[in-house]
Amino acid sequence: MSPQLYEFHLPLSPEELLKSGGVNQYVVQEVLSLRHLPSHLKAFQAAFRAQGPLAMLEHFDTIYSILHHFRSIDPGLKEDTLEFLIKVVSRHTQELPAILDDATLSGSDRSAHLNALKMNCYALICLLESFETMASQKSLMDLALGGKGRKARAKATHGFDWEEERQPILQLLTQLLQLDIRHLWSHSVIEEEFVSLVTGCCYRLLENPTISHQKNRSTREAITHLLGVALTRYNHMLSATVKIIQMLQHFEHLASVLVAAVSLWATDYGMKSIVGEIVREIGQKCPQELSRDPSGAKGFAAFLTELAERVPATLMSSVCILLDHLDGENYMMRNAVLAAMAEMVLQVLNGDQLEAAARDTRDQFLDTLQAHGHDVSSFVRSRVLQLFTRIVQQKALPLTRFQAVVALAVGRLADKSVLVCKNAIQLLASFLANNPFSCKLSDTDLAGPLQKETQKLQEMRAQRRAAAASAALDPGEEWEAMLPELKATLHQLLKLPQEGEGMPEEVAETETAGEVEGRIRRLLAKASYKQAIILTQKAIGHFRESEPFCHMDPEESEKTAFLNLLGTIFKGPAAPTQEKNPQGAAGNLGPGETGCKDKPSVSEAEKCRENDELVKQEMLVQYLQDAYSFSLKITEAIGIISQMMYEHTTTVVQEATEFFVAVFQFGVPQALFGVRRMLPLIWSKEPGVREAVLNAYRQLYLRPKGDSARAKAQTLIHNLSLLLVDASVGTIQCLEEILCEFVQKDELKPAVTQVLWERATKKVPCSPLERCSSVMLLGMMARGKPEIVGSNLDTLVSIGLDEKLPQDYRLAQQVCRAIANISDRRKPSLGKRHPPFRLPQEHCLFERLQETVTKGVVCPDPLWIPFKEAAVTLIYQLAEGPEVICARMLQGCAKQALEKLGEKSSPQEATKDAPVLPTFLLMNLLSLAGDVALQQLVHLEQAVSGELCRRRVLREEQEHKAKEPKEKNPSSEATMEEEMGLVGATADDTEAELIRGICELELLDATRSSLQLLHLPSASSARSEKSSLPIVRSNLMIATGDLAIRFPNLVDPWTPHLYARLRDPAQQVRKTAGLVMTHLILKDMVKVKGQVSEMAVLLIDPAPQIAALAKNFFNELSHKGNAIYNLLPDIISRLSAPEGGVEEEPFHTIMKQLLSYITKDKQTESLVEKLCQRFRTAQTERQYRDLAYCVSQLPLTERGLRKMLENFDCFGDKLSDESIFSAFLSAVGKLRRGAKPEGKAVIDEFEQKLRACHTRGLDPIEELEIGQAGSQRASSARKQPAVSRHRRLASAASHSDFVTPEPRRTTRWHPATQRQVSRKKLRIVFSSDESSEEEPSAEMTEDETPKKTTPIRRASAHRHRS
Repeated sequence: MSPQLYEFHLPLSPEELLKSGGVNQYVVQEVLSLRHLPSHLKAFQAAFRAQGPLAMLEHFDTIYSILHHFRSIDPGLKEDTLEFLIKVVSRHTQELPAILDDATLSGSDRSAHLNALKMNCYALICLLESFETMASQKSLMDLALGGKGRKARAKATHGFDWEEERQPILQLLTQLLQLDIRHLWSHSVIEEEFVSLVTGCCYRLLENPTISHQKNRSTREAITHLLGVALTRYNHMLSATVKIIQMLQHFEHLASVLVAAVSLWATDYGMKSIVGEIVREIGQKCPQELSRDPSGAKGFAAFLTELAERVPATLMSSVCILLDHLDGENYMMRNAVLAAMAEMVLQVLNGDQLEAAARDTRDQFLDTLQAHGHDVSSFVRSRVLQLFTRIVQQKALPLTRFQAVVALAVGRLADKSVLVCKNAIQLLASFLANNPFSCKLSDTDLAGPLQKETQKLQEMRAQRRAAAASAALDPGEEWEAMLPELKATLHQLLKLPQEGEGMPEEVAETETAGEVEGRIRRLLAKASYKQAIILTQKAIGHFRESEPFCHMDPEESEKTAFLNLLGTIFKGPAAPTQEKNPQGAAGNLGPGETGCKDKPSVSEAEKCRENDELVKQEMLVQYLQDAYSFSLKITEAIGIISQMMYEHTTTVVQEATEFFVAVFQFGVPQALFGVRRMLPLIWSKEPGVREAVLNAYRQLYLRPKGDSARAKAQTLIHNLSLLLVDASVGTIQCLEEILCEFVQKDELKPAVTQVLWERATKKVPCSPLERCSSVMLLGMMARGKPEIVGSNLDTLVSIGLDEKLPQDYRLAQQVCRAIANISDRRKPSLGKRHPPFRLPQEHCLFERLQETVTKGVVCPDPLWIPFKEAAVTLIYQLAEGPEVICARMLQGCAKQALEKLGEKSSPQEATKDAPVLPTFLLMNLLSLAGDVALQQLVHLEQAVSGELCRRRVLREEQEHKAKEPKEKNPSSEATMEEEMGLVGATADDTEAELIRGICELELLDATRSSLQLLHLPSASSARSEKSSLPIVRSNLMIATGDLAIRFPNLVDPWTPHLYARLRDPAQQVRKTAGLVMTHLILKDMVKVKGQVSEMAVLLIDPAPQIAALAKNFFNELSHKGNAIYNLLPDIISRLSAPEGGVEEEPFHTIMKQLLSYITKDKQTESLVEKLCQRFRTAQTERQYRDLAYCVSQLPLTERGLRKMLENFDCFGDKLSDESIFSAFLSAVGKLRRGAKPEGKAVIDEFEQKLRACHTRGLDPIEELEIGQAGSQRASSARKQPAVSRHRRLASAASHSDFVTPEPRRTTRWHPATQRQVSRKKLRIVFSSDESSEEEPSAEMTEDETPKKTTPIRRASAHRHRS
């Protein structure tokens, strides 16, 4: 077919070119074989050199054949074809401008060039897509094989890097489209297929997941410009909008790519309308459909968010279309719309010079953001807080909204979502850093100025109201009102003129008559009549010829003339003058008129000035009020965040520590509480938490302000000393650990140590407390570097243990503790070969300690006892033969006691038969003896035992070297090592028995005597526990806890009495009991039984410290395997029991906390099943509700839901209760949020059954099914041969029968006794599955054993023992 006789139609698919579709339509005549392709390509190249781009008209079949066999042909031929087609299209692009400008171009030539253009473009674009498809497949294969060497493999496969070849082709097509090629078509209307051909390849390139990578940036830019030309010149907007929407729905990686493209089109190409079109399409999407299409919603959300960041002004006109998505279910779309609003506030609606409409729009956006701070989705709430953080950081939040947004952030601190809490803390920190009020935000410091300025404002307003009221009165009326009092005052002054002679009102030489007149008028207005009359008298004498003082009528009496003059001054000169002398008034009109004109001008100026002052004062008061309110909110947040440091995840703790650093730097007094509260986190096992605490203290204390190193050191020491004020022992230990870390990393400068020593030795003036704190800090630093104290040991001894009296025992105690840190207090390990660090007995340290303790025993100083304890501990820690030193110390103290005993202080005492010893002296002596005994015990078990082991190991090594055989036999060596190991183990046991014998036979007589107290008659022991003094009960608890660690088997029968103190009425006793039980349970010294529910009750204790202690206990217990899971059934049973349980609301609080530790799916499923089955044995409505609440608090899974369906018969008949139904519905609702589509069918089925049972009860069919299922389970339950034995335990809180329990013996179970069981309704107390028969809380007496078995019944884990 001749090229001039056909027309090339762009096909939808390549196969259409093989079919004849119409008259003069081009059809491919032959698809060439593979072996003919190279020769035909060369022929095409030769024709191109001769004919130019029109050669394609005769050789299109060759290119079509190459495309047809693209997967099979040689890579070299592909590359040659691509290069050749690029040349053809480039040549055609260069020639087309001249052709298009040729007015003599014939129709046939125009048609030929049009066909050539379409063929060339079609061939090049198809080849481009073929290469792209193959490259995508190769990249997927390379991804499976590994990324290393991917680029080299791609180049080896294609012979060139395809990623570098795409950009020139796209740029060539862009140049082509920029030509006015529409003239090649008839009527100059370019066909849609051609535009779709060019733009379609761009969209197909964008579908490649790697297009968003940085290395493909040039390709993305080329595609963007190509599509931009199509938009501006070829009416491609509608198609581009539809295509962008489709791609956003199906390709997640394209959001940022398309945002860059759209923003470029809107700015550089002037196509702002495409933004509105795309936003309109997104806005018209149904929110319900997007909730079912999370992928599409994610793409739309990302696109809108990034588009708002780039072109917020363009997007703002279309944002109203998106408002419907704020009410949709998909949280990502809500986040996107809110983020777009925030960007508009930041970039467009920011500043003080906004117009009224813009301010309204900004306020609407901020209102919407604040409203969604309470969104149902935690992701939306978190996003809102993030957006407000950015707004605050860029100072775009109006001051009028500060309080509302701060209140929102403080409220979100109590959010159940960790992410929301974290972002709320960040927002509050941003508020602090960017607050417009002050660098110091102490509410106590702000309260004073606020009160003062508020009072001043009230006074100014009162004055203004009084002035306004006086201005509103007629001067004549006001004059008539004051006239009676004025007459009386004038009469008194005229009668007794001497009373007014000493008044201070004088007429200055420089004053004019008008100024004096004004003073008189003001005095009259203030009711200062006496001063006004006196000033008038002096003015008459001073201004005899000046108005109005020259009008004194001699015919009138002095009193009348004086009153007329005062009236003229107060009311003005016009009225009285006109009344008296109209002619004179007319003659004096000029000056009077001038005066009237001047007065209003002065009055107006004064009013303006007063108004300005009032406005300034109102602004000042408002500023102080806002600052004070902001400070109060920050103080409120401090209390909440300080609690969060021990309840949430690592990220929240890190944010909380950073927040307290910021608050502390802004001078909020309550910040010190949070800074102290974060101290125990230094012991956290999470490295991130520990490092966060260290960083916080670095910022707060290691970077002080000062001009010199010494000034910085003094500031640092002062700040650390403030932490030690009223600090507990735990706080001091935490601070010691932090300082030890800083010292080991050389973060404390030498100047700090130098200043501390100067203060300790009084080289610089300081108070006794500052001196003591310096010694404490030196001791803390000595833990990191012992040489800090070790090299100055004699100096420390002279500081705290000098011979002066009275002795400062607080300082002496801190000196002992500081010196103790120079040695390693840990138990020596067998691997250490060097002997432990000890000082000789003759060292001056021990001499001074012995002397100070001995002298102080007769002093009634309460600080002597803690000093003595530290001294004894130090002696046993550092001295060689500490028992000798302590023996001498005891002898000296006993000698002084005997001397005191022999003294007769008064004749009355001499007549008595029994000698008297002061109580404090006896207490001191017994305390010293007890400390020595305890330290001797520790010394034997640790130091002596460790030293024996060390010496034995060294002796065995020397013997082994001495007996080493000349010829070594490997087998004999192994045998010898095994024998040595056995010998070593035997020796260890022998040494341990030796030490134990010494401790128990010689040192623990007093302890054994104490233990024998437990075997006294029950009445005596009961009186001890029932002591009316809480301190006695607390001490008994501590003592019993210590005995439980040393003799756990002896104290084990008394465990119920230990648990009983957890419900003691005294707060001090409950706290002590909680601490003791926490240590005993976590150290496995006490069996964790069902009575641990008493610890759970402490979670709702009114004392916050006790509740925090209980929460910390369960936090630690949750890390011990399945401990809480095993105890939950017993805890639920005890707390929901009608007798001895707790109220319903406290029960919910306790179980919400405990069930939050259940995180494993298997544990959840098992608990769901157990709780459902307990509905059968529960007896009260309250127990039904409690069980339902527990189920609703579990993190339900689909398998857990199936367990509920299997056990539906257990609780189906209880669903008529609204609270039970709501609880199950809540559990299902939580599961529905993240359920997969296949799991929603099970959820719907379960929910239908719930609603059916709630509204009308069980259907007959359901009852039949449930009955069958129940019979099957009952039959399976009957197959279990074992029968559980239970015995009811007396209440732990009962004090009756306080005698030593006998060792438990399991009695035989006689079936005959079951016949005597009464038929009354029984209350069953359940134990956990893992409880044994030795646990008293899980046992029931025989008369309580139910006759009928139920699915919840369990068999005992142990067989009967004889």
